[in-house]
Amino acid sequence: MSGPSAVAEPGLPEPGASDPLRAGFVLGLDVGSTVIRCHVYDRAARVRGSSAQKVESLYPQAGWVEIDPDVLWAQFVAVMKEAVKAAGVEMNQIVGLGISTQRATFITWDKTTGNHFHNLISWQDLRAADLVKSWNRSLTIKLLHSSCRLLHFFTRSKRLLAGSVLTFTTQHVSLRLAWVLQNLPEVQKAIEEENCRFGTIDTWLLHKLTKGSEYATDFSNASTTGLFDPYEMCWSGLITSLLSIPCSLLPPVKDTSHNFGTVNEEIFGVSIPIMALVADQQSAMFGECCFHTGDVKFTMGTGTFLDINTGNNCEQTTGGFYPLIGWKIGQEVVCVAESNAADTGTAIKWAQQLNLFTDADESEKMAKHLEDAEGVYFVPSFSGLQAPVNDPCACASFMGLKPSTSKYHLVRAILESLAFRNKQLYDMLQKEIHIPITRVRADGGVCRNNFIMQMTSDLINENIDRPVQVDMSCWGAASLAGLALGLWTDKEELKRLRESEMVFKPQKKWQEYEMSMENWGKAVKRSMNWYTGT
Repeated sequence: MSGPSAVAEPGLPEPGASDPLRAGFVLGLDVGSTVIRCHVYDRAARVRGSSAQKVESLYPQAGWVEIDPDVLWAQFVAVMKEAVKAAGVEMNQIVGLGISTQRATFITWDKTTGNHFHNLISWQDLRAADLVKSWNRSLTIKLLHSSCRLLHFFTRSKRLLAGSVLTFTTQHVSLRLAWVLQNLPEVQKAIEEENCRFGTIDTWLLHKLTKGSEYATDFSNASTTGLFDPYEMCWSGLITSLLSIPCSLLPPVKDTSHNFGTVNEEIFGVSIPIMALVADQQSAMFGECCFHTGDVKFTMGTGTFLDINTGNNCEQTTGGFYPLIGWKIGQEVVCVAESNAADTGTAIKWAQQLNLFTDADESEKMAKHLEDAEGVYFVPSFSGLQAPVNDPCACASFMGLKPSTSKYHLVRAILESLAFRNKQLYDMLQKEIHIPITRVRADGGVCRNNFIMQMTSDLINENIDRPVQVDMSCWGAASLAGLALGLWTDKEELKRLRESEMVFKPQKKWQEYEMSMENWGKAVKRSMNWYTGT
């Protein structure tokens, strides 16, 4: 598995470690959508101490999702202090830190005073939904699509293929930032006066940690904004000009594993080097040691993210995989193609709140208690269905209920639905990304559920390697920081540190599930286009 395993004796350096750097510890922080976590790692990649706090979202209007930046900053500082204290070490023993963050959540602030103009606007926020619809239906986008399709026919350029399928989504920063520029006069004024700064969470935390002396993002975070051209490795002049977003507003883009400056000494009493900024899914990919072309990982948290390492080539598809920068370290640029399904952990949490089961172990036992769900199917679509269905108006539903249906059937149907979604994404990956798959790994809280993992292994007919520590975003950020520091010499050393907790091997042929998946597909179709008013 990747990274942390057994907890060692707190505060003690590695035996024989005379080098102060190698005797030190590195922090890995992950600012997720629901939790901020911090782990203290030693050179053997063991977790010495941890801390976590819940991220509170604000909902000031219907569809708006925000985070109070002052509260988040206080929590960020607190989890660092608490984790170091739990490790039984001192702050001056921390040799560096890496920060993984939720993607496409952003803020703008006054360059001179550092005061923010508004709350952090979450990637889940829908305030730009009308802008997204109008742009995607616009003549401009239609002309862009048709011209790019024609040029792609003659050139076979992947960049033109990307242009031919370009659509805006509410999850991108692009149109939410355009909304801010259109609706907040104080931001407009600051831009006119060249006194405005913009940043995703990583950039803003860097600003806070260095008390305004550093301003940057990394390639992995930039590539998730919808404002970045991964083919040219720079901010997109086309998109920024289309949306009237000044390029001067966007931060410099640096390597993922890089010296971003030091934490201001006033915050913790010591200066700590900030050695990595990375987006959460790419961080999990790195933490899983998916370093080679064809390496695949499922991250099963609130949603499921399926990523494949595509080497130094961006892979754009028409069906639902989009190109991102995984990481850049020196001359090495690693690209990934990603697709996702929402409502994985959401479905589990919902079922727990209904008291269908208390924890993952109980849900496994309940599902295994039955031979099958006896014709009951669940569609995990609280937030619509993403690729390959692509229906934001689909609803969550149970189908096939009978008087004899028990909560055991309901639980099994829920768990099966998450495996079926994994199968959908994997089939799309094989169909659209023409790269041989070398290995499959899994992380995230939901991958602790053995029933889902075994069924997924059966359905995709692949071994799935689950690590000892499934919290990969923290470890990925820490290992990127450790590489920059020289705490670990290279990626080969990181591979040796990775420990597998279990490898799920196919036990049934996927065809044994064929009838069930076909019926589940019928349930999905009947759930589609439900919310016709949106």
